[in-house]
Amino acid sequence: MALVTTTEMFKKAYEGGYAIGAFNVNNMEIVQGITEACAENKAPVILQVSAGARKYANHTYLVKLVEAALIENDIPIALHLDHGADFEICKSCIDGGFTSVMIDASSESFEDNIKITKEVIKVAHPLGVSVEAELGTIGDIKEDSGNREIGSKEIIFTKPEDAKKFVEETGCDTLAIAIGTAHGIYPKDFVPHLEQELLTEIKNTVSIPLVLHGGSANPDSEIAEAVKRGVNKINISSDIKDAFYQQLRKTLGN
Repeated sequence: MALVTTTEMFKKAYEGGYAIGAFNVNNMEIVQGITEACAENKAPVILQVSAGARKYANHTYLVKLVEAALIENDIPIALHLDHGADFEICKSCIDGGFTSVMIDASSESFEDNIKITKEVIKVAHPLGVSVEAELGTIGDIKEDSGNREIGSKEIIFTKPEDAKKFVEETGCDTLAIAIGTAHGIYPKDFVPHLEQELLTEIKNTVSIPLVLHGGSANPDSEIAEAVKRGVNKINISSDIKDAFYQQLRKTLGN
C-alpha cells in the first residue's frame, strides 16, 4: 500500500462525524508503536513530522521509516508536515514525498496568512497534496505557567467570521482552530478547557474538516465532545513523547 492523501480520509470522517488521529513521529520506535496500534484497530492514521523532527531525524530517514510501516501494516497512512513555518519548508516536503502539509502563518496578519496559504496551495493542489492552515494561535505550555496565556504565546481564539472568510479565500482543505488548547504538557494543577460553543459557531460557518492542535492531556470527555461538534483531526504529540520518555527511564533503570 502506498501513502495516501488526507482527502479521502477526511471525506469519510467529515461525513461519518468522527476524527482521525494525527501523531507526531521522531524515530523508529514511535513509528512502530503508533502504526501497530492503529493496525490492531484497523484505523487510518496521519503520521506527522515537525520541523524539529526533520532536523533531528533527517527528512529522508523519516520518510523511509513511514514507508516501512506501510509494508508492515495494512492500513491507510498519510504523511503530514506539522506547523510548516514558511513556503520553502512546505515546498520541500511536497517535493520530498509528503502527502499533506500544514502552512502555519497564524503569527502573520490575517491578510498575509491568506496570501502565504494560497501560495502553498497553488503548488500543493496540482500534485494532489492536501493543505492545512491555522487561524488564531495555539498556546505554548511553560513550566511556570498555568493561566489563559499558557506560557509565551497568548491564545488568540479563532473568530467564526474570520474562519469563513479565510476558508473561502484560500481554499484550504482543513483548518486548525484555536479554542483553548496548548502545545506541551500541562502543569499538574492546570485543567485545560475547550471553548465548545465557539467550536460549534465555527463549524456552522465553514464546510471543511476542523483540526484540534494540542490534544495531549485534554480530558477524553472534552475531546469526544469536540469531535461531536465538528473536529475531524486530533493532533497528539506531547503524550507520545512523554510515554516514550517514561518507558525509556523505566527500561534503562532496570
